[in-house]
Amino acid sequence: MGVYFNPNNESFASDKRSQIYIDKTGLLEYLNGVLGTSNKCIAVSHARRFGKSHAAGMIDVYYSLGSDSSDLFAGTKISENKDYRKYLNQYNVIHLDISSSLPW
Repeated sequence: MGVYFNPNNESFASDKRSQIYIDKTGLLEYLNGVLGTSNKCIAVSHARRFGKSHAAGMIDVYYSLGSDSSDLFAGTKISENKDYRKYLNQYNVIHLDISSSLPW
């Protein structure tokens, strides 16, 4: 059983310390741009093993009130954006992982 409401940053912090970490925080810049617009419903999909869980964890920890992520995002692409602090840790986040309930 995991944390589903306002998850903390443990999972993404672990991913970021990995030797194979690639900064994909540009996705957050796009998401910030569509918040409050009619385009705010986003589906993130890729083939297997293309980093969907990593992206979801990054999105969780950036927006979640459940953690202070300023140190974690320091030095990333999103930290250079003018709206970086405006959205950082400002929202209630619910993380649902439906893949764990699928039969395959």
